[in-house]
Amino acid sequence: MKFFSKLIRDEQGATAIEYGLIAALIAVAAITAMSTLGDNLETTFTTVSDELGSNNTAR
Repeated sequence: MKFFSKLIRDEQGATAIEYGLIAALIAVAAITAMSTLGDNLETTFTTVSDELGSNNTAR
């Protein structure tokens, strides 16, 4: 019985779970930001490539 009462009062597991949830939230935010940035970069490079290609054929 002492084991269970000691286990209930122990907060180390809860702290580890909280840190895990925070890390997961940061990872999701980072993945979302990088995905958005990647899409924007792809659009920018495509636009630059198209402009360079159209300027090259105009000469």
